[in-house]
Amino acid sequence: MRFGIFYEMQLPRPWAADDERRLFREALDQVVLADRLGYDYAWEVEHHFLDEYSHSSAPEVFLAAAAARTRSIRLGHGIRQVIPNYNHPARTAEGLATLDLISDGRVDFGIGEGATRLELGGFGIKAKEKRAMALEAAEQIANMLALEPYPGFEGTYFSMPCRNVVPKPVQKPHPPMWMACTNRDTIKVAASIGVGALAFSFLNPEEARHWAQIYYGIIRSEQCVPIGRSVNANIAMVSSFSIHRDRAEAIRRGHEGFEFFSYAMNALVARDSVPGRTNLWGEYLEKRGNRTEEIIANTAFGPQSSGIGTPEDMRAHLAGLREAGVDQVIFLQQAGRNQHQHICESLELCAAEVMPGFKADVEAREAKKREQLAPFIEAALARKKWMQPLAPGEVPVVRASVPQAQINLSREAGKA
Repeated sequence: MRFGIFYEMQLPRPWAADDERRLFREALDQVVLADRLGYDYAWEVEHHFLDEYSHSSAPEVFLAAAAARTRSIRLGHGIRQVIPNYNHPARTAEGLATLDLISDGRVDFGIGEGATRLELGGFGIKAKEKRAMALEAAEQIANMLALEPYPGFEGTYFSMPCRNVVPKPVQKPHPPMWMACTNRDTIKVAASIGVGALAFSFLNPEEARHWAQIYYGIIRSEQCVPIGRSVNANIAMVSSFSIHRDRAEAIRRGHEGFEFFSYAMNALVARDSVPGRTNLWGEYLEKRGNRTEEIIANTAFGPQSSGIGTPEDMRAHLAGLREAGVDQVIFLQQAGRNQHQHICESLELCAAEVMPGFKADVEAREAKKREQLAPFIEAALARKKWMQPLAPGEVPVVRASVPQAQINLSREAGKA
């Protein structure tokens, strides 16, 4: 099993003058620590206009800073908003390739579309068309990263002439592709297009097993037609995260922030919003009451099914997810008002006492899985309708902005 950490850049109100700078600096310090401790992935989301819930509107900048400070940890867009209204596909391809070069081939590319009216409306995106817009753009981003030159495209939601999109990434044909998944329907979509599933839902092992069966069943079927130029057959699942040798202390440190994560997202999707005037944290605390102590009392004689508790609790939690077929667990540690020191302590304790038992056989498990899936992936790639590279004589000439005759006249005038 692989392990990741995940960043929304949550910043509940009220805000002090230096809070955003502190938030980003602490997150970078955590990624550096995770890299040193042997964590496999650092995932950064992209959201826009979501006060308190996510201040991560430019993940490419954060991940570039992380790349410069780390050596081994993979850097994941979890996710990049690929709809052209957010980011033109060529700009996404350029950014991905540049980050892949800077990081020596450590980039993963998660695709997403946004869910809130704040984001979709802010960029003029029709909610009913967002999935189609995202998938059209994602396929062309993969083509841009691989083809030299990119032949051009006339689509439903964006068009672009032939251009050579540079630079090209270290990873060929392009970084591994993933898709944000929040329910069984999106799990099915991810599998049908041959990308990894970033499951942003908190599931018990039984439900996780069902999701994995659906996902890998489609990967092995004729329904799988890759959107990219390779297949990334993996399931990564987000888990709450707070570890301490005292279970009660782990709950006090992490559970409040974990619940705020879900509360704030649901509020932003389901309720009217007034930009710049949210009070999500205050509302959440008022409704939550003294729930932390209630949870502690209920788990006094045994753990709850989550990633919050003792190292022993976490081992049991992860064992259930591994047996369910989850390939990577992504720890949600930066949520609500969870404290930087406590996050670092949890990362250290998990790396020392939990991760070794799960990482010992990861290479062998992954090699076995690749061997088992190889014929199905080969068949899936054979079903894909490929954008073909242009032959040398087919590459169009892009006419100069100033005709040569006019340049010659200017030169002659200058001599006179």
